[in-house]
Order: sequence, then structure tokens, then C-alpha cells
Amino acid sequence: MTDLTKLKIAEARDALRKGDVSSVDLTEACLAAIDKADALGAFVHKTPEIAMTQAKSADARIKAGDAPDLCGIPLGIKDLFCTKGVPSQAASAILNGFKPEYESTVTSQLFDAGAVMLGKLNMDEFAMGSSNETSTYGNAINPWRRGNDDTALTPGGSSGGSASAVAADLCLGATGTDTGGSIRQPAAFTGITGIKPTYGRCSRWGIVAFASSLDQAGPMTKDVRDAAIMLEAMCGHDPKDSTSADLAVPNFEAMLTGDIKGKVIGIPREYRMDGMPEEIETHWAEGRKMLEDAGAQIRDISLPHTKYALPAYYVIAPAEASSNLARYDGVRYGHRAKLAQGDGITEMYEKTRAEGFGKEVQRRVMVGTYVLSAGFYDAYYNRARKVRTLIKRDFEEVFGQGVDAILTPATPSSAFELGKEVTDPVEMYLNDVFTVTVNLAGLPGISVPTGLDSQGLPLGLQLIGRPWEEGDLLNTAYALEQAAGFVAKPTQWW
Repeated sequence: MTDLTKLKIAEARDALRKGDVSSVDLTEACLAAIDKADALGAFVHKTPEIAMTQAKSADARIKAGDAPDLCGIPLGIKDLFCTKGVPSQAASAILNGFKPEYESTVTSQLFDAGAVMLGKLNMDEFAMGSSNETSTYGNAINPWRRGNDDTALTPGGSSGGSASAVAADLCLGATGTDTGGSIRQPAAFTGITGIKPTYGRCSRWGIVAFASSLDQAGPMTKDVRDAAIMLEAMCGHDPKDSTSADLAVPNFEAMLTGDIKGKVIGIPREYRMDGMPEEIETHWAEGRKMLEDAGAQIRDISLPHTKYALPAYYVIAPAEASSNLARYDGVRYGHRAKLAQGDGITEMYEKTRAEGFGKEVQRRVMVGTYVLSAGFYDAYYNRARKVRTLIKRDFEEVFGQGVDAILTPATPSSAFELGKEVTDPVEMYLNDVFTVTVNLAGLPGISVPTGLDSQGLPLGLQLIGRPWEEGDLLNTAYALEQAAGFVAKPTQWW
């Protein structure tokens, strides 16, 4: 085999079982690729010793004939997942030096399945951002470029490092988390597949919290089959997470038939936004045609409260963040500010948080504290919660009328350049316009790469599914992937 890093998870699994390749070979190839790719800023904590130990164990397990699907597969882990004895900073200076004494449930499950950890991946600080520019480690960079232009582009956020690493073939798959689109938007920007499962499908235990009622982990992979394989290993009930669903996890890969004849696909009229680029509109229409040609029925639908989703999200998410981030105070772990003579506990909190949190995190903590304060709780937070209920009801009504999945654009544009001056933070928040409704309603959503724009950059389409029906959603995504035939890869410049 020539370039082992270019293998997909399913291909590597089959090659490992046949004995054509070993996990040690695969892991060494990925580690070599990572060492040559520092220009991408994707891996922020490399763990070659752990990787080689896990790879050797995986090879022994495969030889013994006791090998789950992910056994021996090298993965990258987003820096939001706590990994025992390995820095887990959520890309924030306030968690500098923090090495957990425990393993998150999701990473435990992946390692129990024999997966190999290559290292920790870059992200927006505390998962707050849409461009991976708020990280204490510096920017993660998209491996894609516009034609012959060498302007650095964003890989999206907050799972920018995960997206960049998978798209550049540094790992065979990666974990991401999605609070308002942080798996699906970067997947669309980098030409890979990313699925956010139903809220409660993956345990949140041991994942640094941003907004607890919205956060959900999911896989970022090279195609839909790989997403199905990795998602199955990540899911499952966890008594340590009170929001974890006690439901059996199906064999998602076995459900990929590609047959969607008779499935009803909804096209929401509210997603036709004012000022939406013509390319995105055309791309969406092409996706609709692909599903129709595959035998699906297309139905125009209405989700009337969509226009309130972004404002509701940017009240609820910062409110929950301000509450979750109150624990970072310099007392127990992470960064503590140097104090002057006579400084007390209040000064220690203030100085530590001012030094440790970046500007975007500070902004969201202040917004969250404001909307939860006595005079504004009803005016903002309670009203946003009511809007959230209406958004959820919109989806319930549509699915109740026989719609199986909903097709929308994944992002309002292709990847934009890094360092672009944004005077109004709301402009950056608009990147989540197509994705936040899915988190507010707790639904599964997947982004599938389906084409290139006029600048040669990838574009993705999003499919939204019924709650707990990730298998059906993955199958519809598989049919869309087959029809689109997207195989483009970035030209290596790093």
C-alpha cells in the first residue's frame, strides 16, 4: 500500500484484519505526517508514546481475533475531551498545565474499542467560535486553498483542528463537539463528513462544558461509512451523565443501504435567507435533485420560528457558559494570576479570569451573566427558552407529517480567510445560521461534502433527522454522498 494515511477507517479496518498492514505501520505513517504538518496548527499536544503503545496492543488484539471495528485505527482527539495524564486545556490559557486524572467516557469507549490516540487537536477556546481564531495555541488552518492563492483560510470552528487534521490525512478520523454547528460547519469548510447525534446519544462526561443543554460529541471522518463506524463506538448510555439516553445503539454501518426510495425529504422555505450567495442556493437545489433522482420525495415545508433561532441561541448558550465557566477561578487547577501585596480572594478571581480567558470567552460570559441577572432574566433568558420550545415544536410537527429528513445548506459560504477584520461579532455568529436550530431542538444533523465552489473550495449540505434515528439519517446521507461523488482533496502545500 502506498500512502497509509489516505486510507479511510473502513479500508484500514479491512486491511488490518487481512494482515496487509499493522496498526504500528498505520500509526507511524500518521505520526510522520503530523510532524510535517505543523503549518496547519491542527495537533497541539502530540502523544506518540501513547499512540505506539496502543498500536502494539491493537495488533496483538487483532492477531488474537478479538478486534472491534475501530481496533488499531489512529484518531485525533479534540482538546475539549479530558484524556488521562495528557494536557486537556479546551484551548484556553486558564487551563494551562491541566492534566486530568480521569478519561472522558467517549475517549474511554474509543480506547476500549482499540482506537489509537495520536494527540490532541486545536479548537476555539472553550468551543466558542466559528473560525478557530480564539485558541490559546494560535489558529488552526484549512488545508484547502483558493486556486493558486496562498491566503490562509479558516477550517471553521470550534472543531477546526479536527476538521483540518482529517482533511489533510493526518489521522483517519477525529472527535468533535457541536454546540451550535461546531462539527458540521468545519466539516463543510474542509470537505469532510461530520455528524452531531441526537442530544443524549453520546455521554458528555469528561468533556469540558460550554452550554450543557446544547453540547454533543460526534465523529469527523472522511466519509459517511466511517462516520457510522466511529459514531457507534462513541455512543451508549452512561450513568455518569444524567442527560445520557438509555437506548440500545444500533449497528449504524449495517444500515447503509443507499436505498431511500419513498423517503420524504423536507426543504424548509425559511432557510432561503436574504443575501444568501447564489452559489449556495444553486448547490442546495442540486442536492435536492440528487435525492429526488435517488427515489426520495421532495416536499416544501415550513419551520416558522427559524428566524428567531440565532438570537435565542446567543442568549441560551452564553447564559449556560457563564454558569459553567464560573468554576475556573484560580483556586483548584489551571492558571492562577500573580497577586500583589494585600490582594484578597476577589482580586485573585478577577485577575485570574481576566488573564486566563480570551476576548470572545469574556464577551460571552458577560452576555450570559447579563441575561441571567435579576432585572433581565424574564426579558431575555426565559423568552429565549420559550422560543426554543417553539423551534422544537416546528420540527416535531414536520416530522409528525411524515417527513423523514430535512435538507438545508450547511453554511452560508465556503471557508473564509483567517484574520479578516470583524468589527461586529454578530457577523461571525451568522456562520451558525443553518446549524443552531438542530442543537436547540436536540436533533441529529450531518454535513456531507457535495461539491466545490467557483474558487475550488468545498461546499457541504446538511441533513437533519428525526430524534434517535441516526441510522436512517446516515443512510440518507450515504445516498447523497453516492450521488454527489465528491472525491476532491486539498493540494498539499504544508
